[in-house]
Amino acid sequence: MAESNGKTSLASIREWVVQHKLRTVGCLWLSGISGSIAYNWSKPAMKTSVKIIHARLHAQALTLAALAGAAAVEYYEHKSGEKAVRYSKFIQLDTTHSHKD
Repeated sequence: MAESNGKTSLASIREWVVQHKLRTVGCLWLSGISGSIAYNWSKPAMKTSVKIIHARLHAQALTLAALAGAAAVEYYEHKSGEKAVRYSKFIQLDTTHSHKD
């Protein structure tokens, strides 16, 4: 993913994440639950059910953070990206009528 078409690798990763938001959140959830299970399995004093519950809670927190990040990216795209140009023709900015009357 080096310099292809004038894009840096960070820009191409960002573009892929914007296009595949749900897939990104799903991958983060899967890696979060896998990592949490691996971490919790190293603690022998915990019961198996508690290990699984902790792994689910960690993955759920990571998923909520990823969804908040996806919402922030979507908001940014609507304000300044290609979507802002695409949707601007539907937004009419009529300044002739004042609501202060």
